[in-house]
Amino acid sequence: MPDTQSPKTQMVKSVERIILPLPPEHPIESDKVEMDMYARFMRHVRTVPTSREDIRVLSTIQFVADMMVFDDAYVAKVLVDLGLRAPRVSFPERYLEFVDAAMMREVTEIGSANPAMWDLKRHWDEIGEDKFAAFKRDVPRVEAGCFETVCL
Repeated sequence: MPDTQSPKTQMVKSVERIILPLPPEHPIESDKVEMDMYARFMRHVRTVPTSREDIRVLSTIQFVADMMVFDDAYVAKVLVDLGLRAPRVSFPERYLEFVDAAMMREVTEIGSANPAMWDLKRHWDEIGEDKFAAFKRDVPRVEAGCFETVCL
């Protein structure tokens, strides 16, 4: 049977969509929180009752954040620094906002993306994520408010 898929579709299928993190290399006392996050993540990711891998990762990040009383975005950042690579839908919205803002800064600016974020962006490009997703955010607008009329 001939292969009728386009080369781009074949390439996307050959790239792993989700790459799980690795434990910290040399866990010391300061990395104890990171190691605890990693252990809870790896322990819980197998037990999430869903067939969609990307939703499983998001649910596990939220579970770890709730169990450890941390923000979802912070847990996602630590796991990405440890090597987690997954589609955009697998990450909390606040973390995506943080990554998108960091990617738009110059490399020399404070708050610019670290190497793990650049690697995550490369992963998103390899699996075919929308390259303009950072620009498709809702911007809050003031349509009616106290500035509409002047009170004397």
